[in-house]
Amino acid sequence: MCGRFTLTVTLDEVEMFLGVVGGTDFPPRYNIAPTQPILVALAGPPREPGSNLPDRQALLVRWGFIPSWAKNPKDLPLLINARAETAAEKNTFKAAIRHRRALVPASGFFEWKRQDEGKAQPYFVRPRDGGLVAFGGLMETYLDPGGSELDTAAILTTAANTQIAPIHHRMPVVIRREDFSRWLDCRSHRPADVADLLSPVEPGFFEAIPISNKVNKVANAGPDILEPVALAADTGRREAPDSTAGGQLDLF
Repeated sequence: MCGRFTLTVTLDEVEMFLGVVGGTDFPPRYNIAPTQPILVALAGPPREPGSNLPDRQALLVRWGFIPSWAKNPKDLPLLINARAETAAEKNTFKAAIRHRRALVPASGFFEWKRQDEGKAQPYFVRPRDGGLVAFGGLMETYLDPGGSELDTAAILTTAANTQIAPIHHRMPVVIRREDFSRWLDCRSHRPADVADLLSPVEPGFFEAIPISNKVNKVANAGPDILEPVALAADTGRREAPDSTAGGQLDLF
C-alpha cells in the first residue's frame, strides 16, 4: 500500500534523476495525498537518428486511476494502487501495464503500523542513502462524456520485504535507475518482459522512521511532519490517516 508520499527536491534534481526535461516547477511537497496532482515520467515519442533530445517526458496527472472504459468514475473505488502480481490480468489495469507504464519520483512514502484497535503508528520510509526513488506506476487518460481528458495514475505495489513487513504487508514497487528504459519501453517490452522488476526491493534499501500523527491530516503539509519521534512501550491512541489516504480494497 502507498497512500501518501513526499517529493521534496528541486525540479532540476527530478529531471536529472528521471532523464526528462520540460517539467512543471513545483514547491517541496511533504504530504502528497490521493486525488492530488503527481509528477510521472513516461516514454516519449521515438527519437530521430542523431537526436540528443530525451526519449522520456514528464507529466502532471491525478493520483487516482480511472480506466478508459469507466462510464462514471464516481461508481469506482479510489484506485491509488495496483497490485503488481495481478495488474496484467485485471481489466482495470491490463491496458495500462501493456502500453502506459510510468515512473513516479518520490523522496519517500508513509506507512502506518496497526497496533491495537484504533491505534496506528506512522512511519516515514525513505531511501537509506538519501536522494530520490522511482516507484513503478501506470497511467491512463480518461475521456469524460463531455469530451474533456483527464490524465490519471496509480502506483504499483508488491509484497513487503522482511524489513517493511512488520509495518505493513505491502510496499511500492521500486524501479532501479538502470531499469528505467526497459520499464518505460512499452513498444519492445511486454508485461511479461518486465515482470522481474516487480519484486520487492531488498531489505536495507529503505529506512523506516517513526513520526508523529501530524501526517494523518492532509492539511499538515510542512517539513515538521517528518520529525522523528521516540517509540514508547505504549504509544497511546493514534488517529488513522483520514480517508483521502486511500481506503481501497486489497483486490486492486
